[in-house]
Amino acid sequence: MMNVFRCPLTVTRRPQAASRFATENGPRNTENIAVSERGVALVTALLVVTLAAVAAVAMTSRQQIDIRRTQNVLETEQLRFFLYGIEGWAGKMLEQDRRDGEVDHLGEDWAMRLPPVPVDNGQLTGHIEDAQGRFNLNNLILDGKTSAEDLMRLRRLLAALELSPDLADAIVDWIDADIEPLPPYGAEDATYLGNTPPYRAANRLFGDVSELRLVAGIDAAGYRLLAPHLAALPARTAINLNTASAAVIMALADGIGRSEAEDFVATRQDQHYSSVDAALQQPVFANRTVARDGLGVSSNHFVVMSAISLGRLEQRYASLLRREDNGAATLIVRTQLYL
Repeated sequence: MMNVFRCPLTVTRRPQAASRFATENGPRNTENIAVSERGVALVTALLVVTLAAVAAVAMTSRQQIDIRRTQNVLETEQLRFFLYGIEGWAGKMLEQDRRDGEVDHLGEDWAMRLPPVPVDNGQLTGHIEDAQGRFNLNNLILDGKTSAEDLMRLRRLLAALELSPDLADAIVDWIDADIEPLPPYGAEDATYLGNTPPYRAANRLFGDVSELRLVAGIDAAGYRLLAPHLAALPARTAINLNTASAAVIMALADGIGRSEAEDFVATRQDQHYSSVDAALQQPVFANRTVARDGLGVSSNHFVVMSAISLGRLEQRYASLLRREDNGAATLIVRTQLYL
């Protein structure tokens, strides 16, 4: 008979080992996988919560900004209407003043300051200044040429303010039509094109007194001294002797001292002058040559100074009005003030 070789180990033991490995390690692997899945879920949940919180904060911040922006728009619009109201008040005051008489002086109602008026969430105030109590820069040009008398007045005004009278030449060159510098201290395009940034002389009338900051030689300190005594009016105007400052009075003739000009202004507070002749009879002008051209005792150009505070907004404006022959006031230009 043929003998048959049998190997029981191969048949019976390996399945038992595999079964024991699966029995011992299977539940542990399942537990590890479950723990890992719970960790991923927790991280995902934290990420979602974080993103939701960031989105909520962003939306809240944006909403606050939108609310504040809307409030600013509403307050700005309301402030603008208050400004229109102050200008309207000034126009009515000037119209009534013209009906009362032709002479303008600082003892009239229009020259009184409007006391602070309370409004919802703020207050407003305003007053009227005579623009013709100042030296009109645009008087420097007469019929297309330099006005010699007004140039001399500007030189005297500069000297009265302890500034160099030579600055007058550059100021004239800024508005005259030619491109030739006025000797000896004028300045035309050749001077300004060398600046950074370069620019040219305007060669036209002043639109605003602030243009002086572009004129050669006029620095910030000089401008602050000059500006209160200057105007840039659209037409040739006379200096009102009833409202002119002491510095402007000093500019009317050679040799007028500051104390003399201040005495004239102080005397004027008690008694205004009804005519140019009456004003020129005062001691300050005695034995002095004063050109009558360009002098007067009435005005047609006024500046309305407004100050309005509303909520967090606070703004100031200067509104130039021209009074017509019938007394009606017309707005020429409105400027917001930042200084």
